[in-house]
Amino acid sequence: MKIGIGIPNQIRDVRADVIPEWARRAEDAGFSSLGSVGRVAYPGVMDTVALAAAAGATSRIGLISNVLLGPVWPALLLAKEAQSIDGVSGGRLTLGIGLGGRPDDFVVDGLGPRGTGKRLDRDIETYKSVWRGETPDGCDNPLAPRGSREVPLLFGGMVQASYNRVARSGRGYIGASVPAHMIAGAFDGVRTAWKEAGRDGSPYLVAIAYYAVADIEGGRANVYDYYSTAGADTAGFITSAVSGGADVIKRTVSEFEAIGADELILNPTSDDVDEIQRVAEIVL
Repeated sequence: MKIGIGIPNQIRDVRADVIPEWARRAEDAGFSSLGSVGRVAYPGVMDTVALAAAAGATSRIGLISNVLLGPVWPALLLAKEAQSIDGVSGGRLTLGIGLGGRPDDFVVDGLGPRGTGKRLDRDIETYKSVWRGETPDGCDNPLAPRGSREVPLLFGGMVQASYNRVARSGRGYIGASVPAHMIAGAFDGVRTAWKEAGRDGSPYLVAIAYYAVADIEGGRANVYDYYSTAGADTAGFITSAVSGGADVIKRTVSEFEAIGADELILNPTSDDVDEIQRVAEIVL
């Protein structure tokens, strides 16, 4: 199982200028990927900007959005944004997409929080059309440079429609930031849908887990704050799943490896760049 690390782009009032240095240190430490957290209505850094900054600061490490809220974006703009990040990174982006559940993230007129599943299915076809170099209706030119590749897609969600979307249109699946035993069934659902769709090989299965090493209580407070709009019960549950300290982090890694995750992204709970080396010494 590969071990990646998140970018702290959605820590409240994050010091945005730390992101390039965070990316460089993560690559030097040997992590497999850098992951971004996606949310509009929060005082952080937009995930596409964080990924672009990380792309420019590195040359080898993978880039994953885990997850970007697809339906809050106009499809043509997101397709071009993703292709641009992939291009400047030299083909290192994997686009992880979720539907989004917070109404205040849907800030674009006409793109509200209803019907997001059907809208995303339509948008996927638009993304792929742009990446193939086709010219959209109403445009005089294609949006992507010649030679652009189709950006690999991962999809989140813990319902059958999500598993079917992976099997139909994706490279794989990305789980929610909950314990491994709660993701195991989703992994199985994706594997089954993949097989029933007649896909060759296996879906790429990515997991997410929040971690804290130096300041566990402060890290948990940051996670609670991020999820507080979902209600105290949800925020409390996700906060309780933060892996705090070396022993718990090691156990978390083992649990996700046991359910067959191909990659685990350890999401930070602060923008302290020293947390990169602290966790690297534990898991790499």
